[in-house]
Amino acid sequence: FEEVVFDPKKNVFVEFYAPWCGHCKQLDPIWTKLGEKYQDSADIVVAKMDSTANEIETVKVHSFPTLKFFPAGDEHKVVDYNGERTLEGFTKFLESGGKDGGAPAGEEGEEDEGIDDMEDLDEQDSDSDGGDHDEL
Repeated sequence: FEEVVFDPKKNVFVEFYAPWCGHCKQLDPIWTKLGEKYQDSADIVVAKMDSTANEIETVKVHSFPTLKFFPAGDEHKVVDYNGERTLEGFTKFLESGGKDGGAPAGEEGEEDEGIDDMEDLDEQDSDSDGGDHDEL
């Protein structure tokens, strides 16, 4: 895992999923198209990892799917994807280097409270295109 995501020459976008997760299953065809779009890219990797079979101590997964971007370089600053879960949204995010639709990851407190608020909103608005996920 670390060999791939911390390659200083690669921008790696990872979906952490659970096989039983309904939102993960909905995302799967879009994620597959995204992977196909960037399959020949020299510096962008689109990956997915079954979080029920693999636990990574350095990555916090609170709900499924969790989408994280590991940008190229030696800084290892992880970006949480919070944008639209569409091919267009993901493409815009990757083309912006993780800026459009992302937020710095790894900060506790306020950011986690915002995520909880989003979960509450998603439960109220089931027609929402982005932010859908199942809790652990």
